[in-house]
Amino acid sequence: MIDYRIDRGSGVPAYVQIVEQTERALRMGFLKVGDKLPTAKEVVAATAINPNTVLRAYRDMEQAGLVELRRGLGTFVTRSLARPGAQDDSPLRREVTDWVARARGAGLERADVLALVTAALDAYANEHDSPAPGDRGQQKEDA
Repeated sequence: MIDYRIDRGSGVPAYVQIVEQTERALRMGFLKVGDKLPTAKEVVAATAINPNTVLRAYRDMEQAGLVELRRGLGTFVTRSLARPGAQDDSPLRREVTDWVARARGAGLERADVLALVTAALDAYANEHDSPAPGDRGQQKEDA
């Protein structure tokens, strides 16, 4: 099961953080089709956010076709976002994990690592004249 972490200082609304963390878990294969998400009550207890915030995140994910709310049973994953190369045992994942360890060992903080990866993705998209599938043109918005 996923454990949500809310960063109140990020400026990102809590419901968006829940959606993003769920999407990340789906991409990485931590959550799979059929898995149950924590109840709103469990998320509220762990994060001290408003229950309506959790419900909004779950509704947004339901509208996106990622989860299904089953009355009295809970919220269940209905679609995976995992791609080859993102699984725990993939060579590409190991390479990225090793690179992150080297970057952190060199003194880079999380924001520095994210900036480097974002710059590399943007450069790749610019060289190839189109965003990769799923990027939704975010490199323009992030600039």
